[in-house]
Amino acid sequence: MPTSSASTTDSAKSAGGGVQSLERAFDLLERMADAGGEVGLSELSASSGLPLPTIHRLMRTLVSCGYVRQQANRRYALGPRLIRLGESASRLLGTWARPYLARLVEETGETANMALLDGDEIVYVAQVPSKHSMRMFTEVGRRVLPHSTGVGKALLAHTPDDEVRALLSRTGMPAATEKTITTPDGFLAALKEVRGQGYAVDDNEQEIGVRCLAVSVPNSPTAAAISISGPAGRVTEAATEKIVPVLQQVASELSEALASQNPA
Repeated sequence: MPTSSASTTDSAKSAGGGVQSLERAFDLLERMADAGGEVGLSELSASSGLPLPTIHRLMRTLVSCGYVRQQANRRYALGPRLIRLGESASRLLGTWARPYLARLVEETGETANMALLDGDEIVYVAQVPSKHSMRMFTEVGRRVLPHSTGVGKALLAHTPDDEVRALLSRTGMPAATEKTITTPDGFLAALKEVRGQGYAVDDNEQEIGVRCLAVSVPNSPTAAAISISGPAGRVTEAATEKIVPVLQQVASELSEALASQNPA
């Protein structure tokens, strides 16, 4: 009996040796996330270059699995089952980061943190405390607004101004201290400064007496930043000159480590 020819449908192997339909499905999920979480089939077809029938089959499968849901307006939105995956992934991200944060503590003497941008909020996913008796402590899982934090500035520094303004209009800009930036123009000016100097500063803006230095993790699979925080009397301008290069080096090494978690 003759054997059938190799499949050339969505289940065919991709050029990289993977399953093409899976690669396409994940690509569509990422395009949905980039578009704000809700899109129409025609938008996905235009951005991905895939034909509508192929996209429809893939989306139907994702809907049946709960990773996508179809809205009343016939558009598609990211589904609730992705939340559990995201929460588990963020915990693992924090686990992978801990050795790098420990190095930051060893080299700077201050508490080291890792934070992600989750929707409109900053969430802390990992921390290694300073060995000093007087040290900063931020509970893992804590959520804060971006405008009053160094990590928030680092994470939003390269976001288009109109998107930053939209975010600030949704969250508001409440003052945590008298030094908190409370206007969109002021925050955008701070982001321009971050882009120019390559790091962000929270100077008594979240808590009086505390300074924080932060940098983004380049090419992270999700927007991430690392920081050190400590008493303003220790995290001085002079200390900043020594700490920032260490932060940037550790962020670069962490970026490489995260990329290697998924070898080709």
